Amino acid sequence: MSGSVTIFHNVVWSRHKGQVFSALHRLHGQGPIHYTVVQIAETEHMRLGFSGVDYSAHQYPMRQLFKGCYEDVPRWKMTLRLVGEVLRSDSRVVVLPGYHLPEFWAMLFACIVTGKRRAVFCDSTGRDRPRRLLTSLPKRLFFALCQGYFGFGERSREYLESLGARRERIFIPCQAAALPAGYTPEQALARRMLARAPKATTPDALALEPQTPVFLYVGRLSEGKGLDTLLEAFAGLLPAMPAATLRLAGSGPMAERLPERIDALGLDGAVMLLGSVNGAALEAEYDRATCLVLPSYSEPWGLVVNEALAHGCPAVVSDNCGCVPELVREGETGLAVPARDAAALKAALGKAVHLFADTRATAQRCIDLIGRFDPAAAATHIDRGCASLLRGKARTAPHPVAEAEVHRGSR
Repeated sequence: MSGSVTIFHNVVWSRHKGQVFSALHRLHGQGPIHYTVVQIAETEHMRLGFSGVDYSAHQYPMRQLFKGCYEDVPRWKMTLRLVGEVLRSDSRVVVLPGYHLPEFWAMLFACIVTGKRRAVFCDSTGRDRPRRLLTSLPKRLFFALCQGYFGFGERSREYLESLGARRERIFIPCQAAALPAGYTPEQALARRMLARAPKATTPDALALEPQTPVFLYVGRLSEGKGLDTLLEAFAGLLPAMPAATLRLAGSGPMAERLPERIDALGLDGAVMLLGSVNGAALEAEYDRATCLVLPSYSEPWGLVVNEALAHGCPAVVSDNCGCVPELVREGETGLAVPARDAAALKAALGKAVHLFADTRATAQRCIDLIGRFDPAAAATHIDRGCASLLRGKARTAPHPVAEAEVHRGSR
């Protein structure tokens, strides 16, 4: 199927999307489908303080419309520019970046006026936020006016269907983390084994006894991430595991009050605030941790779980995380607990220390599972969806996990 597709994306900051779009370019650089990727802005306010914009992750032709943060562009200016881009485009299919902002509605109507087929990215799930009639109705209308939907995972598919999207028009590219250049599963396993080996020494002095519980949080320091629940759970666990440590990597609005909360719970010395951690330093954190902990109250997916599994590190997550059906195999690659339940989280952390004591077996399971969630797989599923839209007849793209299970069963 030949034709042209324009994909709009919010910010260049998203390294993982950069790698997916790069893989899409490699897949169809000279193929029958011509892709144009338009990045709207460099970054957004909530990403400031994490890391800079890494243009090296974007190995594909792209156009960037605005410098700086998305939110700093006046809405009228943003809307006019995006509508102009749609009107001038000669693409047969336009993939919209979302549905929750006025400018996206304007782009949608520009597609309708010019007769372009339109699809939309949807990162949300039904567990993301409480359902409200006033917000559900506009979403239903937006989705009714689209002809294709790119969700992420089974929970995203369920959410789209609940708002009226037809199942055969929903395409599910997998979520893929942006892993370091030169990453290989073999090296990740070796690093994990070295970091968790008894009395081992490593150049960065991060080796630990495997019996030493090290719990790692990576992400934005904000209320919705469940950090209060995590601290309460860890405080309850510490008397039984006095050698345990909790390491919090990230920045955000809670950073200033966390030390006071840590002190009030008597956790000084057991909880480390690391600030923003990236690159080799972040790899080392995954290598040394007993498990990642992501207790979010709201989490459309949870890409840090992808990162952790790629480094052989299992994950304990809240059951509100969108990635649970795909990535959390209970007792094998992680554990899921009810959100906001400190007692359940405490029990899961204690359980994780024993369940994942076999470093090699656990790491191998994690690495094997996440190997199916890479940029090339994500790009392939986007490409299948766009090909269906160009044909004018939507066809369900296989779910990445289900497809992998079919292949595995045929061997």
